[in-house]
Amino acid sequence: MRRPTIVREAMVATSHPLATRAGVRALERGGNAVDAALAAAAMLCVAECGFTGIGGDAFAQVWFDGELHGLNGSGRSPAALDGPTVDRYGPRSVTVPGSVRAWADLADRFGRLGLDACLADAIDAGERGIAATERVAVGWNATPRAPWPAPQQGEVYVLPELAASLRAIAEGGPDAFYRGRIAEQIASSCWLSEDDLAAHEGEWVEPLRLGYRGVEVCELPPNGQGAAALIALALADGLPDTLHARVEAMKLALADAYGWFADGPLPAFLLDPTHLAERRALVREDGVVAPVPSVQPRGGTTYLCAADADRNAISLIQSTYEHFGSGVLAGDTGIVLQNRGAGFVETEGHPNQLAPSKRPFHTIIPGMLLRDGDLWGPFGVMGGPMQAQGHLQVVHNLVDRGLDPQRALDEPRFRVEEDWSVALEAGLWLEAPELRAIGHEVTLDESERGFGVGQCILAEGESLVGGSDGRGDGHAAGF
Repeated sequence: MRRPTIVREAMVATSHPLATRAGVRALERGGNAVDAALAAAAMLCVAECGFTGIGGDAFAQVWFDGELHGLNGSGRSPAALDGPTVDRYGPRSVTVPGSVRAWADLADRFGRLGLDACLADAIDAGERGIAATERVAVGWNATPRAPWPAPQQGEVYVLPELAASLRAIAEGGPDAFYRGRIAEQIASSCWLSEDDLAAHEGEWVEPLRLGYRGVEVCELPPNGQGAAALIALALADGLPDTLHARVEAMKLALADAYGWFADGPLPAFLLDPTHLAERRALVREDGVVAPVPSVQPRGGTTYLCAADADRNAISLIQSTYEHFGSGVLAGDTGIVLQNRGAGFVETEGHPNQLAPSKRPFHTIIPGMLLRDGDLWGPFGVMGGPMQAQGHLQVVHNLVDRGLDPQRALDEPRFRVEEDWSVALEAGLWLEAPELRAIGHEVTLDESERGFGVGQCILAEGESLVGGSDGRGDGHAAGF
């Protein structure tokens, strides 16, 4: 059992030790939480290059000077489409990468060090090389569309072309990515145009907030799935404190998400008390809910968080969607492009149907917790459709059970599948007979890989208490 990390001043929590180190180094150089997060995010593009990269998107929540801010850094489909459908992989699955613009927006509005300083450690790592962890090596070797030969565990790999692109961004800012040579290379590799890239902008948004048992849970509005976690928590708040009830609440929340979430505001009725009461009434103690069929997105993602001595904090998540995204390498840039276009649906009239210059339904969601109107802390769980499910379960562990961040993250999880069956991690296998007796179809999953990887930092009194999911490679650290 790993114990929580407890420090007084500042902390970073990531899924990779080199990313945590880069974040702490930024703090030691006088940076704040946002600088630390950007340094860590850039390092993850090298250290976990299958899960994330500058060819993907990013979202963030920032608590700064007592105010909460949200940033949607996701990109859009081409302005000129070549057909009504989208591919799951390849050139016709790519949407405009939003991460670089999001990094620059965060650095410009909140950072101290400048984006160039935050990219320095990642550039060095890409040039000098990184030893592959077991998690990185296994995922890389299992992905046939990976653009580079896969390393074995412990083998050192280098990404000099990616380092060169990061250096260009450090020297020229986001325009070095969205215009000029890199943009030309991206546009020549997929169905996006140079105009699509040049037109991209991030969007500052107002986070959604839900009061849950004395804590305010904050999520970004659609096109992300964060509101699914809020719907599930709102449903669970009026249900018995049982695993069965939480599974049913999550099923109903996911059905609402897949039915209604798209590039646009959250339909107000989904969190309306009347709608929630009607959905809650579907949950029975002696039977299971059978919502409409779902289409669950998949994905590989990186999540990180940081807090500083001024108790500013950031919750940041970034991804190329599925492992190594589209599988398309943009020329000689070292940039693997995301396949977020696969998040669209082809159902006629669905709010998430493909259209020109539209953002798809998105899996990645950064979370933030407030208490008594002030920061409690950032949290998140990466992993496709597991993300909203992970948020529900981590919040339950923190708020209802009073666990510290490390224990809240390491507790065993359930996962609702696309056919509405439920997979249980090993620590929950004893619950299987009771769930089956109620009517659930239960799978005992021997692998921890499908249950997400999370991070969390909480402000407790004069100290910070943090944790990093044992399912990942990282840790929380600070001073």
